[in-house]
Amino acid sequence: MNKMKIIFYGTPAFAVKNLDYLHKNNFTVAAIVTATDKRSGRGKKIHISAVKKYALANNIPILQPKNLKADSFVTKIKDLAPDCQVVVAFRMLPESVWSLSRKATINLHASLLPNYRGAAPINWVIKNNEKYTGLTTFLIDDKIDTGAVLLQKKIDINPKETAGSLHDRLAQLGGPLIEQTLSDINEGKIFPKPQQIEGIVRSAPKLNRETVRINWQEKLSQLECHIRAMSPYPGAWTTLVDEKGQEQQFKIFTASTKFEAHGMVPKRLLVKGKEIYISTEEGYLICEEIQLPNKRRMLAAELLNGYNFPKKTMVL
Repeated sequence: MNKMKIIFYGTPAFAVKNLDYLHKNNFTVAAIVTATDKRSGRGKKIHISAVKKYALANNIPILQPKNLKADSFVTKIKDLAPDCQVVVAFRMLPESVWSLSRKATINLHASLLPNYRGAAPINWVIKNNEKYTGLTTFLIDDKIDTGAVLLQKKIDINPKETAGSLHDRLAQLGGPLIEQTLSDINEGKIFPKPQQIEGIVRSAPKLNRETVRINWQEKLSQLECHIRAMSPYPGAWTTLVDEKGQEQQFKIFTASTKFEAHGMVPKRLLVKGKEIYISTEEGYLICEEIQLPNKRRMLAAELLNGYNFPKKTMVL
């Protein structure tokens, strides 16, 4: 295909994989647009986005507008005169920006739209124990993830898939799908299809502290899905409380299930050999990889080599 001039919008590592693919496959990346630098951590050091790091390493012009509607930014996009603008894991663009592409402004979304619109589709498909998911390229409009669909790529979700492993698989598939979408747009071979809402449509809202927290009222199989959905980041968490009422946070990154009858009260933490069990109505959740406050993430057996849980510890 002929070279196309594109502007790429993105911030996290997921976006970098796609940017790298386009940069190496005959596209002219006129600029990247990414989040502003932020100070964080104990030393309040400046942290830059993964996309900016890539752009710096590859001499791609960088734009970091605080306000996407600012006249100075809109003028800059006009001056760059992109054939297409490509958005991957970035905030919503105003019409004054997305309308400036000569051919189209497209978004890559990590689900099969219209299902799982929102900021965290990878986490939610695993939490809901879906059997498949995929990627969608679509035309940006004035709402979030509602534009006409261009192309989709469907993949199976593995039985022990985590958010991390699914993220990495989808990131590898995104670049080729964007390339095919842009090629078809350039050659006039693509026909946008409005999203069809049929039956129940699930959403994928941004994760917050409460949605990441483990809900011990859920079924045992749902608890295991939830833990995989939050692994490796941000990490499903719960609160441990001992018989004196002292509490501490407890993160679980990997776990397995054991369905069996027992006479124990639910939500009791037990140590059996080098394993950590938490009782439920249906059996036990076996915590395999965990983290306590001020400790690194580690296997349960590693923790138990030098740590004893207080007697009668429960989870909340």
